[in-house]
Amino acid sequence: MATFLLIFSLLLAVFSGFLCWQVMEQRKLIARMMAQTAENDEMSSREKEPDLLLTLKVLDPIAVAKRESRSARVLADKLPVMVRKMVYQGVMKELEEEMVERGIDVEMHIEYR
Repeated sequence: MATFLLIFSLLLAVFSGFLCWQVMEQRKLIARMMAQTAENDEMSSREKEPDLLLTLKVLDPIAVAKRESRSARVLADKLPVMVRKMVYQGVMKELEEEMVERGIDVEMHIEYR
């Protein structure tokens, strides 16, 4: 029985050593990858500046719709979500036309948040 326990202890010690070696190798790999990622991030941050975005929010789209459109007066109370979308599409269309008149190239999108 003592021989069995000795052999079992030696096997556990060898297995523990193997696991310890694997953990150390993983730590080295992770450290190397983190250093490489940090180096790439520094290089890319130097090369590229952040984009500037302009955000526009219509504070009272229902009032704008009622003021600008006769049909919106009827729809605003029954379909407010659709009217809001239509107001934003109209504002975007007008802004795009103004930018084209001034010769400014723009890329416009509507984002729902």
